[in-house]
Amino acid sequence: MIIKAEVVRLPGRDPTCNPRFVVTNLRETPAAIYALYGQRGDMENRLKALHHGLALDRTSCSRFWANQFRVLLTAAAYVLLPAVRQQAHGTDCATAHVSTLRERLLTVAVWVERSVRRIVLHLPRTAPWGTTWHRVAVGAVPG
Repeated sequence: MIIKAEVVRLPGRDPTCNPRFVVTNLRETPAAIYALYGQRGDMENRLKALHHGLALDRTSCSRFWANQFRVLLTAAAYVLLPAVRQQAHGTDCATAHVSTLRERLLTVAVWVERSVRRIVLHLPRTAPWGTTWHRVAVGAVPG
C-alpha cells in the first residue's frame, strides 16, 4: 500500500488535505508505482472527456459500420481539439476542457451565406464567446 499525503494551499482559501492511496501487488519502488498509476489516472480522465465531452458512447445506429464511423469521427475531433485550444491562447478557452470547448466554440448558431467563391459565416452580434471564436478562426486560416 502506498499513501501520499498532500496539503493543497490555494490563495484566499483554507488549506485542504488531499490524501491518495494505491493498493497494489507490484514489486517496484513506491515512486515508480505511483508514477504508473498517475499515468493510468490521466488515461481515465481522457476517456472521461471522450465519453462525456464528445459522447463517444453514442452509437445509436442499428448498423455496425455507421457506429464505427461515428466513433472514428469522435476520436478525430478529440485529436483536433488541442489545436483549437492552442489557437485560443490568451483567452478563457486556452485551458478549457473538451466539453467547454464544444459548448463555447463549436455549438454556435450562425447564418451561412454561400456564393460561388466563398462561404461567409455571420455570427450573431451578441455571441457570448464571439471574440474567442473569431480569434481561433482567424488564427486557423493560413496567410
